[in-house]
Amino acid sequence: MILSGLAIREHIGREIIIAPFDEARLNPNSYNLSLHNELLVYTHDTLDMRHDNPTQKIIIPPEGFMLMPGRLYLGRTEEYTRTEGYIPMLEGRSSIGRLGICIHVTAGFGDVGFAGYWTLELFCVQPVRIYAGVQIAQIYYHTITEPYERYEKGKYQNNEGIQASKLYEEFLL
Repeated sequence: MILSGLAIREHIGREIIIAPFDEARLNPNSYNLSLHNELLVYTHDTLDMRHDNPTQKIIIPPEGFMLMPGRLYLGRTEEYTRTEGYIPMLEGRSSIGRLGICIHVTAGFGDVGFAGYWTLELFCVQPVRIYAGVQIAQIYYHTITEPYERYEKGKYQNNEGIQASKLYEEFLL
C-alpha cells in the first residue's frame, strides 16, 4: 500500500525525515521535492562502467540553465530524506513530464533505511530551460512486510551531494 499525504505527515520527524519540510508541498499521496542548483555532467562522450567516469560541475544560474537532448545531467534534490519502515519511491511531477523532462532513467526506487539526497538522472526530449528550486519530483512511500533488512551500508547511503555512478566499485570485488 502507498501512504496517504495525511499518513506521511503523521510519520514526519519519526519514520520519515524530509529536511527541510514544507507542509504546502504535501500532496494527497506524495510530497514534492525540489531541484538543487548543482548539476554534474560526464565529460567523456563514451562511458565505461568498469571505471570512475570523470564529471564536471555546473551551477544553475538564476536565469536558468538549458538542458539539451542527448545529454544526461545528474542533479539532486534540495531535500535530505531518511526513511525507516517504508520504501521510498521517486517520480517526476506531471507538469515536469509535460515539458519533456525525465527525472530518472531507472533509479526511482529506494531501499527501506535509505538516508541522503536523491540523485536525479535528468534528460529531455527537446531543449528546455530549468531553474534551481523548482519542485521537480515527488516522493511517495510503500509499506513493507516484516521481517526486512534495513539498507545501512551501500555506495550511495548517507551521501552529501550528487552521486555519479559507482558501478565500477562492483568490478573491484
